[in-house]
Amino acid sequence: MKVRLAGIVNESVSDGPGLRIAVFFQGCAHHCPGCHNPQTWDFDGGEEYEVEDLLCRLIDTPLIRGVTLSGGDPFYQPEAALAVARAFHERGKDVWAYTGYVWEVLIQNQNSAVQELIRQCNVIVDGPFLQAQAVPGLRYCGSTNQRLIAVSESLENGKVQEWVSAFSAIS
Repeated sequence: MKVRLAGIVNESVSDGPGLRIAVFFQGCAHHCPGCHNPQTWDFDGGEEYEVEDLLCRLIDTPLIRGVTLSGGDPFYQPEAALAVARAFHERGKDVWAYTGYVWEVLIQNQNSAVQELIRQCNVIVDGPFLQAQAVPGLRYCGSTNQRLIAVSESLENGKVQEWVSAFSAIS
């Protein structure tokens, strides 16, 4: 299986909690004005990889807490994103994903790979970036409409449960 990526950051501290590997998927039709990564919009841009080769390149260490699937939008390549998510869960790491879709639309998607990718994520940061709601310094998102969704709790309760860091009380 092939995947098209805009890039990889092997040690990120801004794409979720702790030290993470960030995988930037190529392709996004949301085209949010003011997007931080407009170079990821073109579905034919970036670089193509075999997923197996990509997984070999995503070397983590005990210091890496997890992987973040970003872009672009990883939900446009759900099979490949799912393979990455599963591999990192097998390594004992957590999985975050950023998407321009809102949760309520995303969970209605009938694609089985999308549904499994949702279930493989610990946290999904949903919603388009809205420049009018941008606030510098927001934790892990760019605009106030975006939510950090605790996936398993949200699926279990049938409504959005926002992710809360264990360190929120002291930070």
